Amino acid sequence: MALADDLKVVLADTFSFYLKAHNYHWNVEGPNFSDYHAFLGTLYADAWGAVDLIAEHIRTLDVYVPGSYTRFKELTNIEEEMKIPNASVMLSRLESDNRKVLESLNKARDAAETAGKRGIVNYLEERIDTHEKHGWMLRAITKGRG
Repeated sequence: MALADDLKVVLADTFSFYLKAHNYHWNVEGPNFSDYHAFLGTLYADAWGAVDLIAEHIRTLDVYVPGSYTRFKELTNIEEEMKIPNASVMLSRLESDNRKVLESLNKARDAAETAGKRGIVNYLEERIDTHEKHGWMLRAITKGRG
């Protein structure tokens, strides 16, 4: 089922976004540490809160949910973070990754619309709205930085 496959990518992208934002939350440094630490905490908490609901929407389609790092790595559009970059790079990478999450959300939303799954459409539209707000905030923070 195309919708289930698209939702699995949304799940993997959201989990990967969560993990990267949490990693950055733990490791951010610099003169704006307190602000960045708090903002990153908000980002990862939101993404973490979405993971279970995405998985439950997959199960409503009577499809099993992927649940391993290996499978998430196969499905996600987001690259792993293997180093600890500076705060500016962290926020820039998250802004780029947020766009990838939005792409997978929009693709799944279109598939849900085609399948006539109004509840899933509504949920994905809420997630799209949330990630559009995240994108605006990330762009505002990184604006004018090199």
